[in-house]
Amino acid sequence: MERYEPLKIEQKWQKVWEETKPFKATEKPSTPKMMLAEMFPYPSGAGLHVGHVRNFTIVDVLTRFYAQQGLNVLRPFGYDTFGLPAENYAIKTGTAPQDVTKTNIANFRKQAKRLGYAIDWSREINTSDPEYYKWTQWCFLQLYKKGLAYQKESYQWWCPVDQTVLANEQVENGKCWRCGHEVEKKKMKQWFFKITEYADELLEEIDNLEWPEKIKTMQKNWIGRSTGAEIGFEVVGGAPHITVFTTRPDTIYGATFLVVAPEYPGLDALLTDDTREKVLAYKAAALKKSEIERQENKEKTGVFTGSYAINPATKAKIPIWVADYVLSGYGTGAIMAVPAMDDRDREFAETFSLPIVETELCDRDKFGTPKTTYRMRDWLISRQRYWGCPIPIAYDSEGNPHPIPEDQLPVLIPEVDDYQPDNSGRSALAKATDWLKVNIYNEATGQVEEMTRETDTLDGYACSSWYLWRYASPHDKEAAWDQDAIKYWEPVDYYCGGDHAVAHLLYIRFWCKFFADEGYLPFREPIKRLLYNGYINAPDGKKMSKSKGNVIDPLDVINDGYGADTLRTYEMFIGPYDQDAAWDTRSVGGVYRFLNRCWTLVFDKNANVLSRSIRDDGSVRSEEPRNDGRDEAFRDKNVSVRNRTIKKVTEDIHRYNFNTAVAALMEYINELYKVGAVEEDLITLAKLLKPFAPHLASEMLEKLGANDEWPKWEEKYLASDTVEVVVQINGKLRAKLTVDKSDLENEDKIKELALADEKIQKYTANGIKKTIFVPKAKLLNIVV
Repeated sequence: MERYEPLKIEQKWQKVWEETKPFKATEKPSTPKMMLAEMFPYPSGAGLHVGHVRNFTIVDVLTRFYAQQGLNVLRPFGYDTFGLPAENYAIKTGTAPQDVTKTNIANFRKQAKRLGYAIDWSREINTSDPEYYKWTQWCFLQLYKKGLAYQKESYQWWCPVDQTVLANEQVENGKCWRCGHEVEKKKMKQWFFKITEYADELLEEIDNLEWPEKIKTMQKNWIGRSTGAEIGFEVVGGAPHITVFTTRPDTIYGATFLVVAPEYPGLDALLTDDTREKVLAYKAAALKKSEIERQENKEKTGVFTGSYAINPATKAKIPIWVADYVLSGYGTGAIMAVPAMDDRDREFAETFSLPIVETELCDRDKFGTPKTTYRMRDWLISRQRYWGCPIPIAYDSEGNPHPIPEDQLPVLIPEVDDYQPDNSGRSALAKATDWLKVNIYNEATGQVEEMTRETDTLDGYACSSWYLWRYASPHDKEAAWDQDAIKYWEPVDYYCGGDHAVAHLLYIRFWCKFFADEGYLPFREPIKRLLYNGYINAPDGKKMSKSKGNVIDPLDVINDGYGADTLRTYEMFIGPYDQDAAWDTRSVGGVYRFLNRCWTLVFDKNANVLSRSIRDDGSVRSEEPRNDGRDEAFRDKNVSVRNRTIKKVTEDIHRYNFNTAVAALMEYINELYKVGAVEEDLITLAKLLKPFAPHLASEMLEKLGANDEWPKWEEKYLASDTVEVVVQINGKLRAKLTVDKSDLENEDKIKELALADEKIQKYTANGIKKTIFVPKAKLLNIVV
């Protein structure tokens, strides 16, 4: 017989798919559509890892599943290519990021094709392609026109090594997440998107999303809407009054001190000659901590400013402190401390021996102005990087910003000799002196003037906030997306990822709502269903890391002879898709053996197949399969298990229970080897297998002369011919037997089967006292 050779089969079918392009999608108004996408990857030099394979294969299983059901399926692909890795490599080696990115994309594409993914490669996009970032710049200008892209000065995390601003989540234990160097806070003029303008809608629509609950909760917490009041406190001595935000204005009678954040704008006016040095030293130390560290720090620290305020309710003079557990970005950056009602305030008061006043809550006098605040801040989008999308802004001689006209887009990234930023706070773009100068019409003066380009680039999240819509018409030169195409294909039906649970998903929702308001999108939510997969860890359960030497290379698994189908099927079988799992090489071998058994059943003429319509030379017979009498003896059993398997696999894929769908196929193949298979079993097996192992399944279907249309089950055949009998030893479960229904009343037969079971024999070696059989309960208890 022919031997199962995965690499040979996979090369054959990948060549077929490359030539015939069966996954190329076009709009078909009369056919229901299905659009699926993964969160597009950053194409690193290392190429695909096993986490990518899990993520991409989930999407591919669903893609093929719906295509086999006759839907018009689109599964595009793209690359999120801007960012520090390519820039740092350029700084280190002098190799242009454009060249590195091109090489990495070619490698990624080659690897993805080796995994047999059903991708429409004609829709491939790359965020650093000028034809793409032209429209990213266009998106920026639309937000700018409406006042939702703006500049302001603010404290930002600054990495002196990478010479760039960092987001809060990029600071770990006071150090840069990428280079590990200690970071600092720097006051800089930055660009922001006003996402808070959409905070209420972003929050209120979350419950309607068909997304995992944990992701929805994270989004709610990130937005963090609080309703309360702002209350003004007069400062003794004439300093500007302090406004605090509180969700409990009724607790003001218990406020015994105020606390301001180290970054509080009015801090300097509160200091005295005696306190200034100590407070400024405390501020400098606090600015080195991330907000997460400040919130998680259980030990309360702080310094008295030297000033006092008047409680407007009690008229008492209360001290003003500075402490890092108060954050400048939340509320007003100042709080009224009510230690009798708030645990953090109580801990602070006890640490510094401040008064704690127990007071009853009352509505005697209402203080403050109603106010709603949000934990979410406006989105900082400027980065001091060379390798990013240039911000389409230029400045006149007085420093006023002006938008680059749309007919001058894209603002191209210039070539430079040195990619290293300097300590001026500007990116390496500032070194392209000719590129910096641009002539733009100044509406204020009515003249065309020479202006200086912005040298900051956009945060990579801006590029990924609209790419799903570009998939609808990726080669459109007249618009970011074609209106007819977007109406047909989107919103996206399935979006799958294992990272970016908050920021990216919030930003893409924000842009969707904005562009819907501007009339560019016919929907307000970009994603119908979100699948959020778990990580694949090393065999010891630890996170895979090059430094630990525990990384599993998916190409090694393929090239070692297991093939892509084994890798794909194993990663779906490894456990529930939304949970982390540890790699197990032995289980990879088990999946390979399962696929080998599928091959054997179709291609080995000596396999336990009861009827075929295939000649021994591989050609397909035109006549009906033979009926030698033996076939019919098994046909009833087969039709039941076949229909149950179709139902199980179909429903499991619909519920994203990919691991149990594979397990059902393994049980099916076991049953076919046990009782014998008819041709319809083989065709059914191949069709159900195809989403997981498309190369092998395609080979099987070709041999069987069958199409890949998804099979349907018939309810009348779902009733099982067998039942499960539980076998106990002295009342404890020790085995389960599968027996024919006709034997259920036959106690002797059940005992015979039980005593023949190896798991039972080791308990009965010293004799049996008695047996108790309860047919209705399907229970046999053996007393030993």
